[in-house]
Amino acid sequence: MTPVVEVNGADFGRSAFSLLLKLEQLQCSGSFKARGAFANLLGRAIPSAGVAAAAGGNHGAAVAYAAMRLRVPARISVPTVSSPAKMERIREYGAHLVVTGERYADALAASLAWVAQSGALPVHAFDQAETLLGQGTIGLELTAQAPGLDTLLVAVGGGGLIGGIAAWYAGGTKVIGVEPEGAPTLTEAMRAGRPVDADTGSIAADSLAPRRVGDLMFPIAQTHVDHVVLVNDAAIRRAQQALWDSLRIVAEPGGAAAMAALLDGGYTPTRGERVGVLVSGGNTTAVDFGR
Repeated sequence: MTPVVEVNGADFGRSAFSLLLKLEQLQCSGSFKARGAFANLLGRAIPSAGVAAAAGGNHGAAVAYAAMRLRVPARISVPTVSSPAKMERIREYGAHLVVTGERYADALAASLAWVAQSGALPVHAFDQAETLLGQGTIGLELTAQAPGLDTLLVAVGGGGLIGGIAAWYAGGTKVIGVEPEGAPTLTEAMRAGRPVDADTGSIAADSLAPRRVGDLMFPIAQTHVDHVVLVNDAAIRRAQQALWDSLRIVAEPGGAAAMAALLDGGYTPTRGERVGVLVSGGNTTAVDFGR
């Protein structure tokens, strides 16, 4: 269980509302992705060839970590846009790292080719039932840690995180998606009424920019996600800085995206509203302790 921190919205220069931060950057492997990784590896039969995954970075680190703990082989494919911090974590956990293509879709194609060749178990970053179940445990924890939460802001990439959480709350808490303007995957899907290809350009491209949201999460989002807001890259950077300046929380761009919606006015709470923000990951080298 990851901790929560409660602060006043006024601490971030906003109106007086109750703000709760769920600190998933303290999770094993540095992000919420560990939940879905362990749900897959513990809930499915693993062949002798081990597991294979494609990721912008965090999912790969999570699968590599789970494979290390369970002592099974892992091959992780990432695109060149993946951050050095995430690549290093994957290597540290003992997985075979393959860097290929410019975006997540390229790494996914390479990973699926390896699965077909080797017989390894594919562990999808977001479009897999076990992955959604694992990410949904965040909602389970928050129900105990923050009963009566009015609203929860969740960053969206492929949608496994918000899909799992929204399925858990099922309308009991307002769940709002937050996406970079340069990677509006769920926004475009909601507009089209189905998952469709979207742009994949953003400073958060290594965690929030697959080509489209997953088929499994989309019906959940249609039913249980209140709406989706977009934030620009400058707002994400400001949110990273604000989290560090106010609370000494280190968040990667994707991890700070939900906070950016509050600070940039994408979502404005009402006075007295109890709002939760998911800080989803902290795999970054943005803070240089060598200076």
